[in-house]
Amino acid sequence: MKPLQISAETAQKLAEKLNVPLEQIMHMPQHILVAKLAEAEAAEKKDREK
Repeated sequence: MKPLQISAETAQKLAEKLNVPLEQIMHMPQHILVAKLAEAEAAEKKDREK
């Protein structure tokens, strides 16, 4: 599997947001990354509503 086609800056921001190592972000399948981002967004929205 080839690494995601994203910039280093984007990968760093995603790693911080998802709290996972940068290397894991670069080699994560795209559909899993999208799912994790959706989960993080839902959790953030839930926290804002409190």
